[in-house]
Amino acid sequence: MQSLSNLAGLDRLTFDNLIAAGRDSDSASQSFFRAAVAAARKYAEEPQGWLVLIGPVGSGKTHLACAVANYRISHGYPAFYITAADLLDHLRSTYSPASDTDYDELYEQIKDSPLLILDNLNYTVTTAWAKGKLDQLLEYRFNTRLPTLITSSTPPAEFNDDFAGHINDPEISRVLVLKKESAGLLDLDSMNLERLRNMKFENFDSKRGLTGEPAKNLEAVYTNAVEFARAPHGWIIFQGENGCGKTHLAAAIANYLRESGREVLFIIVPDLLDHLRSSFNPDSRIPYDTLFERLKKTPVLVLDDFGEHASTPWAQEKLYQLINYRYNAHLPTVVTTCLDLDNIENRVSSRMVDPTISLMMTILAPDYRGDIKSSKPSRPRQRPRM
Repeated sequence: MQSLSNLAGLDRLTFDNLIAAGRDSDSASQSFFRAAVAAARKYAEEPQGWLVLIGPVGSGKTHLACAVANYRISHGYPAFYITAADLLDHLRSTYSPASDTDYDELYEQIKDSPLLILDNLNYTVTTAWAKGKLDQLLEYRFNTRLPTLITSSTPPAEFNDDFAGHINDPEISRVLVLKKESAGLLDLDSMNLERLRNMKFENFDSKRGLTGEPAKNLEAVYTNAVEFARAPHGWIIFQGENGCGKTHLAAAIANYLRESGREVLFIIVPDLLDHLRSSFNPDSRIPYDTLFERLKKTPVLVLDDFGEHASTPWAQEKLYQLINYRYNAHLPTVVTTCLDLDNIENRVSSRMVDPTISLMMTILAPDYRGDIKSSKPSRPRQRPRM
């Protein structure tokens, strides 16, 4: 199949001449890029579902996209590479009386391509007509499960709701961030703290000398946390007393996803509320509306220490708005809390125990640090994840 925007001039962009760790000196960005290269290589060998590469200009996403296309073509398979801007220009040109290309014929060729590689997709600068055409094309390919590779410099949290819903569907799509953001939303990320960066599944003690029901319970919680990290879907809620291991498991999920190149935000809830309050300041680097929208739509959100700090009406309303949006959008979310369900606002707790989206797990293990003596927490009803 011949590409509208052929790879002449881009055929030099292959996996063989990639810089394995990317061009960024930041270790986190290098880790992101390595994960993206590994995923792109695997995708080139057997394209299935969608692969979405997110990164700023110069991060290497076009090189990876072209490397996939060149690999497929060199092995005798069709690959249709085109930039989003060129695609829209070609579609517009068919309306000209002088055009020798029929719109329907052109559109059918694109939408049914065995592998479509759409480079530099940017919804934020498109007209209503362009957005409609892109929505129509991507909706078709999503519903028909046709392999599609998309690159964009737009953070996933800034995509429109329909497209964000597609790329966050774990059954068809995988989103990889190529470069750590230097400012903005990631300023909130508590994973910058060394203590949390060191919390991995490998160093979580799921035994702790426990016996009986607490031992079985902790092993089950650990297993569910690992499963969630491997394929984030729905919500997982860790409830238990201070020091029982819920923050370690939540941080382990975040570390696993980040090392896999997935975009995840880990934030301690009291810090979240402080950041939201400070965003009203005229000197804030990121306005409140922008900050809150990106929080709502971040691909995977970890909310640690959801507790009594949400006692003011303003804090309750902000947390409800955040929880409710992610609930309705079915965005993967992890929550840790010391509170019993009876002590969480009903419109929030009812979403936490909804079996269609959420798995709530009470950790029965006591404080393993030994610095707090507290009674065993009451056990909210656990429900299986659907």
